[in-house]
Amino acid sequence: MSPPPVQKPSAALVFARQGFVIVNRFAPETALARAREHLTTRAAAGTVITDDEQVPGTPSVYGGVVLDGLMEELRPVVEHCTGLRLYPTYSYGRLYRHGDTLPRHRDRAACEISVSLNLSQEPNEPWPLYMQFGQHDVAVKLNPGDALLYRGIELPHWREPYTGESLAQVFLHYVDQNGPFAEEKFDRRPALALPFASRMPEKP
Repeated sequence: MSPPPVQKPSAALVFARQGFVIVNRFAPETALARAREHLTTRAAAGTVITDDEQVPGTPSVYGGVVLDGLMEELRPVVEHCTGLRLYPTYSYGRLYRHGDTLPRHRDRAACEISVSLNLSQEPNEPWPLYMQFGQHDVAVKLNPGDALLYRGIELPHWREPYTGESLAQVFLHYVDQNGPFAEEKFDRRPALALPFASRMPEKP
C-alpha cells in the first residue's frame, strides 16, 4: 500500500512561520501587461519620479489609478497567502536599469506587508532580491508574474548591481487591519489613487 502523499504547507502557514513567502504565478499576464504599459508610457512621457532616494535616476511611479487599482485587485490574493485581513496603503512601480542597486534597508510603517511583483525582465534572467532571515541571507529569484510577500518593516532586504538591461517591478503595500499600523491605511491619504502630497501628517 502506497503511503499518503505529503501535503505541502499553505502559503499562509509559511508566511506565518518565516515572515515571507514566494508565490509563483501570483498575477495573470493581463494584469502584468496593464502595469507594464502604464510604467513605460509614463516613462516615455517623462511623468515619473526620478529623484527616488533609494535608486536615484530610475523612473518610478507612486500610486495612481492603475497601480493602486492593481494593489486593490490583488488584495484578496495577498490576504489568502498571508492569512491576514489587510488595508491597502500604496503602490510603487520602478523601471530598473543596468547597474542599478537597492541599498540594504527596512521599510516604513505603511509597508508592514509588502509584495514585490516582477512585471518583466530583459534578458529573461531573474535579478536576486536578497533578504536577511535570521543569520542567513536569502536570494529570492522571481520570474515575470512571480511575487515575494514579506514583512517589509522587519526583514532587511537589498539588491546587488543589476547586470541585465531592464526590469519592471511593482511594489504593493498593505497593513494588518488588526495590527499596530492600521492607521497607515491608504498611506494616510484620503483615498487610493491620490498623490503622495495628499498624505495627512502623522499624529505626534
